[in-house]
Amino acid sequence: MKRKQQEDDNDDGVEKAVSPVVATTSNTMNTDLLLQSPSKLSQKQDYIFHGGRRHVRPYYFEFISHVNKRWTGKTIVDLFADEFKGRPREYYVGAVKSGRIKVDGEIVPVSYIVKSSQKITHFLHRHEPPVMIDDVVILHQEPDVVTVCKPASVPVHPCGQYRKNTVVGILDAEHDLGTLFPIHRLDRLVSGLLIIARTAAKADFFRQQIEGGMVKKRYIAKVIGVFPEDEMIVDANIDYNGSEGRSTAEDANSSGDDKKVKGKPACTKFTRIDTNGTHSLVSCEPVTGRTHQIRVHLQYTGHPIANDPLYLNQHIDDLETYIAKRIDAGERKMVSPDDYVYSSEDFSIDPMCTNCPKLIPQGYEEHDEALWLHCVQYSGTGWKYECPYPSWASL
Repeated sequence: MKRKQQEDDNDDGVEKAVSPVVATTSNTMNTDLLLQSPSKLSQKQDYIFHGGRRHVRPYYFEFISHVNKRWTGKTIVDLFADEFKGRPREYYVGAVKSGRIKVDGEIVPVSYIVKSSQKITHFLHRHEPPVMIDDVVILHQEPDVVTVCKPASVPVHPCGQYRKNTVVGILDAEHDLGTLFPIHRLDRLVSGLLIIARTAAKADFFRQQIEGGMVKKRYIAKVIGVFPEDEMIVDANIDYNGSEGRSTAEDANSSGDDKKVKGKPACTKFTRIDTNGTHSLVSCEPVTGRTHQIRVHLQYTGHPIANDPLYLNQHIDDLETYIAKRIDAGERKMVSPDDYVYSSEDFSIDPMCTNCPKLIPQGYEEHDEALWLHCVQYSGTGWKYECPYPSWASL
């Protein structure tokens, strides 16, 4: 299911936390009454655990954007209706009239035409998508660094629709570690080792080693079929298509002089760990770090990750694909999001909110499942950190 674009998905937005909230039932909320507390991202009471997933209690939030070239000349309502289709046009008309959407801090008419570089703020009732219920487990803690096992489905840091339901947000709520500096990222559906610096100096130390090519990474994947026993090195360019949200691989040596190879150079080393004839466990060592590199390089070998709906080859039997995708969901016995019954003890309904009284924002009703790709080791000059294998890493 392709999720509808929400305002949270736009890269032009800059976040500003607003907390706590003054209760009101009016459509014209006085944002001046809100106290800003940007130092604390999350607290334990911000979360609701339901149906095998971690939810966030809806909260008020102000998005800040500046008018770019594409937006210039549009009316304020047309801008939001065209760019952020997750809410109906009628909502944006009401938000402009009530002052929830402002231009340069001022309430404007719905016919107002925006100008380049103007500051636009949107004050809204924010519903975050749920994530899987697994804990963010601290593996190793030092004064200037902490390593954790990131659960699948949880983003590393605030991005898109996610803010509190992130590794950084959960750690802030449950462990109060202070300011954190993630030094690398894992795709949202990937689990495993995440290294986080606790000081700017330590973050710079890791950054220099990563940029200098001094850091080695190792993942484990569960793939379709019998992976070759001998070590395999895939040297194929990765071309990421942002509109489709997926990458393709092309052999860097396959094209003639008259055809330019697309994408960026990418290299991954694969070694089979075990196989049962149906699936194989494979050690993956990416030399470069392109978007979806391991996933698309495994697809390139003919052995995609066994529950990867984005890169499973078309010839894979539909039944096997379906079974692989549903294993984690079946084990967790998760219930449908429709089973959630609103309670005033969980959160207050905002009369203008297009998601209330539902807990989950529109477009995120499907369950996420753990991708069978897990980061197990990072090492550099004078240091090495590891993470245990996940439960699915057995045949």
